[in-house]
Amino acid sequence: MQGLIGLIILILDIIALVDLWKGKKDTGKKVLWTLLILIAPLVGLIIYYMLGRKA
Repeated sequence: MQGLIGLIILILDIIALVDLWKGKKDTGKKVLWTLLILIAPLVGLIIYYMLGRKA
């Protein structure tokens, strides 16, 4: 069960990163969001979708 949850989080992280890098933010913000998503996958993903997509 833990492996399935990890796989789902990985897929959602990849989707968030693709969405992030296709956006119009400057490169510095993209790098910071990428680091947050990679260092803290679940928390970074939630924060990105709550705050990052609006900015």
